Amino acid sequence: MLFRKTAFKNILRSKTRSALTMTGIAVGAFAVALISQISAAGAGQVSEILENMGINTVLVQSRQVNTAAHLDDTDIISLGAITGVDKAMPLMSANARAELLQQNLLCLVWGINSDAREIISLKAVHGRLIDSRDIASGALVCVIDEEIALKTYGRTNIVGKSINLLIGGEYRGFEIIGVASSGLSVLQSALSGIIPDFVYVPFSTMQNLTGRETYDKIAVLLNPGADGIEPSATARIETKLSGGGRGQELVASNLLQQKNQLQGIMRTVTFALSVIAGISLFVAGLTVMTTMLVSVNERTREIGIKKSVGACNFDILREFLSESALLALLGSAAGSLAALAVSLAGSGFLGIALDFSLQRFLSPVLFSLFLGGLFGVYPALKAANMKPIDALRM
Repeated sequence: MLFRKTAFKNILRSKTRSALTMTGIAVGAFAVALISQISAAGAGQVSEILENMGINTVLVQSRQVNTAAHLDDTDIISLGAITGVDKAMPLMSANARAELLQQNLLCLVWGINSDAREIISLKAVHGRLIDSRDIASGALVCVIDEEIALKTYGRTNIVGKSINLLIGGEYRGFEIIGVASSGLSVLQSALSGIIPDFVYVPFSTMQNLTGRETYDKIAVLLNPGADGIEPSATARIETKLSGGGRGQELVASNLLQQKNQLQGIMRTVTFALSVIAGISLFVAGLTVMTTMLVSVNERTREIGIKKSVGACNFDILREFLSESALLALLGSAAGSLAALAVSLAGSGFLGIALDFSLQRFLSPVLFSLFLGGLFGVYPALKAANMKPIDALRM
């Protein structure tokens, strides 16, 4: 057996010292496992948010921040005809104020068409979304996000109510035909006050109110896997923009690329934090060596007696190595189990599904077991190499 009964008995000889040693190892293992779990949960949430926003969407807009790109129907047609593109949708946006139930809210108004359901993953929770009839008539109707409904009425279903929007320099009354959720709903809830509330209106209505005939942006929906071929659909879009002499003023942003960049940053941060937590495990390994050296000094006569009755060097070596490895195993197992318990409690409290991976919680245990054996070698060799006559004199 890897751990003999003598290893357990020897650990129980000095309960306080053994408990303190295992606590140090448990704290290190807990930190490593919890950091890995938090990183996995964060990466999962980022992926889910971006996928809900439309991971196959490319946004064509001005390179200059806060500068409107002058895009028109010709651009919609040319971008929609590119190989790998499913459809293209005009987008207009403007910061506006909204008056609803005697409350004044700052919001971002989006001018969209009926393709918003697919391209930006807009989903109707109550009522309906903007349709082709609204676009054709330039109707004064809108779809609001759930946050606005909750802030004003305290419930999500307020279909049929009226809202005043400050667009084009004056307030206009809009009928609320739907309440929707989008890919940004999770972020809006978590970062309330930072990400504005959204209101969606027909793009034709927004053009009428602002006196414009062009669009700020074009959202391009790619066919599944269109960015996995060469040249990618995004590259074709960029080539199309450059070919029209507008490559310097327009940019095509792919959410998939942003997702990969965010995940790369998170992996780097996780690695750095894991290294810091790993240092605490290394320090805990030093405490194992200190504990075992003290144990060797305390049991010198015992070692001499065992050798004098026939125990060989390997027997003594194995006994002390088993003891140091057992200290590391028990401590790290306790730390990983504590990290799992905290992860379960945290995911339940935040309403996030636990992305469980056995490797994530087992790795700190195996690493600690390795460190326990490594730092137990010197004390074990010191005990094994004692001469019986010298040990009995002490």
